[in-house]
Amino acid sequence: MNFLKKTLAFTVTSLTLATSVSAVDADLKDYQSIPSLSGKVSSVGSDTLNNLMALWSESFQRKYPNVKIEVEGKGSSTAPPALTQGISQLAPMSRPMKSSEMDAFEKKYGYKPVAVGVSIDALAVFIHKDNPIQGLNFQKLDSIFSSTYKKGGSDITSWGQLGLDGNWSNTPISRYGRNSASGTYAYFKKHALGKGDYKATVKEMPGSSSVISSIAKELSGIGYSGIGYKTSEVRVLPLAKDGKSFYEPTLNNCLKGKYPLARTLYIYVNKKPGKKLDDLTYQFLSFILSKEGQLIVEKDGYYPIPAKVADQFLKAIK
Repeated sequence: MNFLKKTLAFTVTSLTLATSVSAVDADLKDYQSIPSLSGKVSSVGSDTLNNLMALWSESFQRKYPNVKIEVEGKGSSTAPPALTQGISQLAPMSRPMKSSEMDAFEKKYGYKPVAVGVSIDALAVFIHKDNPIQGLNFQKLDSIFSSTYKKGGSDITSWGQLGLDGNWSNTPISRYGRNSASGTYAYFKKHALGKGDYKATVKEMPGSSSVISSIAKELSGIGYSGIGYKTSEVRVLPLAKDGKSFYEPTLNNCLKGKYPLARTLYIYVNKKPGKKLDDLTYQFLSFILSKEGQLIVEKDGYYPIPAKVADQFLKAIK
């Protein structure tokens, strides 16, 4: 969240004017293909970023038929060891690396990996499209998902306890979440639950799409996922930290720091200080941070990063 507040807030005014057409910053650079590029690059990490990685890879490989990009998205926790062990060149993560993960990498290489922000995400709370509840604060989320109530909640098991009446009053809440390998699991636990423990009744799903499809099939379902997985069968809830000010997970609310579960999505790479990245990895990241790459971000339902921020990340990997 600090990253968003400190390095993205200055773009809010210009992006607000553009959102009626597109949120993609017009100042983002066009990607310039190089004469020839070949080779293989591997990506291991975030499920949240899995669709985006696949879309970026498909577009990039159309430009360079002799390039092969392999994408595996089983969770952010799989990214640091794969990068450290040299199994992958790209480590997509929906959370920042932990200090222990950084330390393990640095112990082997003598320097830290470089984080490249590739998209803005609103970690969203989803319900069935026919559920009439209007919003939730963190205390209520804590009461629904946690067993330790670090946010001051108490056990909530039915939709009636959240103010719904009629047939909803005695309807049990069905909870869906991610497994512990997921960065989304860790992010939601830290920020929404105050590092509290999940209830044993939270059904752990192997991927974000599984969370959404489960809620779409179950009227009483609720769960969390990246905003890019939203479908017409589910609805996104406005959220509040304090119970007073509820905010939709829009781009502007994320950039202004109003939506409480806004985050940056990253790709970590192994770049030795003072040395260039290999051409293939650098070109792929340059494509992602270009106007074309960020249009793919928007098409997939996530939020693009501003041009000035993209330029900062490009400088970091040169």
